[in-house]
Amino acid sequence: MIPDVKPNSVLYLDNVSVSFDGFKALNSLSIVIEPGELRAIIGPNGAGKTTMMDIITGKTRPDTGQVFFNGQTDLTKLDEADIAQLGIGRKFQKPTVFESHTVWDNIELALNRRRGVFSTLFYRLSSEDRSRIDEILSTVRLTHRRDDLAANLSHGQKQWLEIGMLLAQEPKLLLVDEPVAGMTDAETAETAILLKEIAKTRSVVVVEHDMGFIRDLGVKVTCLAEGSVLAEGSIDFVSSDPKVIENYLGR
Repeated sequence: MIPDVKPNSVLYLDNVSVSFDGFKALNSLSIVIEPGELRAIIGPNGAGKTTMMDIITGKTRPDTGQVFFNGQTDLTKLDEADIAQLGIGRKFQKPTVFESHTVWDNIELALNRRRGVFSTLFYRLSSEDRSRIDEILSTVRLTHRRDDLAANLSHGQKQWLEIGMLLAQEPKLLLVDEPVAGMTDAETAETAILLKEIAKTRSVVVVEHDMGFIRDLGVKVTCLAEGSVLAEGSIDFVSSDPKVIENYLGR
């Protein structure tokens, strides 16, 4: 373990910078996520939110800085597949579910991803697997839709199904990108409750623009601007910061 890495953190970014064609997408970014923490990340377009997720998941390599998982694993040395195996799951803004399969089958396929192709072909669900799928469906509010095709779900329910598919892979850290974009007000409120439930057993980082949703989460907020942390604290503290108002909320 590197001496200056916080040993009890789930995610530790220190002084991370990356440039694309001369544009500094991240500029000495430092963030620490604790075990079981639900953190909200806000900021204007181009603030570095997506690049930060890309670096955590191995899609992009930083030019400088440290990125550690569980206080000891250097994520900059691993590829995307290795990082996913470690227990970092990422949900993109647009839901990607298997629309021609049932809701249940989507979760089952996600459970099987850790197995090889050959073993998956001949695998039969254990009672433990069935219980786990039932538990996930309950968590993501889709028990009553278990036998329906994913194509027939609402946009919000597809978002929930994809979160369920990630949960099937038992991530220790879940990165969720704009989960409530396009959702109804009722689905948005339910998603805040859902993510708070999920964060009882793992760490969750949510990138979102919907300030009402962020307020419903009631968690620590990090506001990024120009690739670094502009302000950090409660939603009331961050939203009253003059720099945040000028760079983000005032737009």
